[in-house]
Amino acid sequence: MNKRGLIEFIAKDLGTTNTHAERVVNAFIKGVRTGLKKEKQVQLVGFGSFTVKKRASRKGRNPQTGEIITIKASKTVGFRPGKDLKGSV
Repeated sequence: MNKRGLIEFIAKDLGTTNTHAERVVNAFIKGVRTGLKKEKQVQLVGFGSFTVKKRASRKGRNPQTGEIITIKASKTVGFRPGKDLKGSV
């Protein structure tokens, strides 16, 4: 399911328009993004937790030239599913 499919599902489930459901989905995404920036974690009981993870710098290889390069440290988002979500899949 992609974002459009999720919007259509929410609109049908709530008995509302796709425009309203899209605003709901966008608000949820904005809320998760803001929570990760401020608190480094968003926990939804029964669904799962989004967390900010740090990746250390590491050595890599350019596949075209074979040259060894340094990949700088970065941050990424991780997701850990909750017990209810794991049980339903």
